[in-house]
Amino acid sequence: MADTDWLAAAFEEHRQHLRAVAYRLLGSTSDAEDAVQDTWLRLTGTDASQVENLGAWLTTVVARVSLNMLRARKHRHEEPVGDSWPGAAELAVQAGVGDGPSAVSPEPPADPQDEAVLADSVGLALLVVLDTLTPAERLAFVLHDMFAMPFHEVGEVLGRSPEATRQLASRARRRVRGASSPDHAADLARQREVANAFLTAARGGDLSALVALLDSEVVLTGDGAVVPGGRPTVLRGAEVVARGAIMSAARARQSELALVDGTVGIVWAPAGHPQVVLTFAVSPERRITEIYIVGDADRLDRLHLAALPD
Repeated sequence: MADTDWLAAAFEEHRQHLRAVAYRLLGSTSDAEDAVQDTWLRLTGTDASQVENLGAWLTTVVARVSLNMLRARKHRHEEPVGDSWPGAAELAVQAGVGDGPSAVSPEPPADPQDEAVLADSVGLALLVVLDTLTPAERLAFVLHDMFAMPFHEVGEVLGRSPEATRQLASRARRRVRGASSPDHAADLARQREVANAFLTAARGGDLSALVALLDSEVVLTGDGAVVPGGRPTVLRGAEVVARGAIMSAARARQSELALVDGTVGIVWAPAGHPQVVLTFAVSPERRITEIYIVGDADRLDRLHLAALPD
């Protein structure tokens, strides 16, 4: 077997693990794939015969690549709009966030394209919380608590002492525990269920289904960028709002569920560029009480967006 063939085969043995590490660090399947590909390129430019532990070396490299991507993303205030976060909104407690490395399984699903399975192992609520951490906090928490990497190795990736790295992970752990409560996760699940039903009904022009989802006194507010006249719009009542949604059925068919500043909404983003964002207020009875539509470019730029599959 040629040296390049051996190297490729050895890399493939670790690819699933590297995808899992990069995904949990980046929260984006396409960004994770980019990080893994970058890791492969770096491996091909290295004398692999000098690497004592290939798995550890690859994990360190993909972590560094992901850290650089996180820092660049925060610096530019950009988010991976159009990238899909894996599937169903599982309760954070089912993700098993806890005190030690055994709390969350680091093993990815057998098929990395099976987004629903990947979501089962991570949990939508946990992903939302991870995205509120600083890049250093996120890396320390993910590598140590999820993948059992010792603090001195995590510190080498961050360029910090083991004690400083331990403090980063501890701070991140407290924030994760505080924000990924069962109530918060259940609220996300309810938002997602209602938003998905709304989008499905709007795509199909189903007036009765839309009215059933809306509170009788629902209020829709849209900024001036979403209507031809350029003036803010307010619609009131289930029938009126439902008919407005049906008029936008063509746009709805090109829209997708998304996390919008940590809550579930809908984004219309042709060619990956957000043009219109809807967010909802949902009652405990799963009725939509308020809808907010944002189309103003400056406001859209300030939103934190990440697409979700239906």
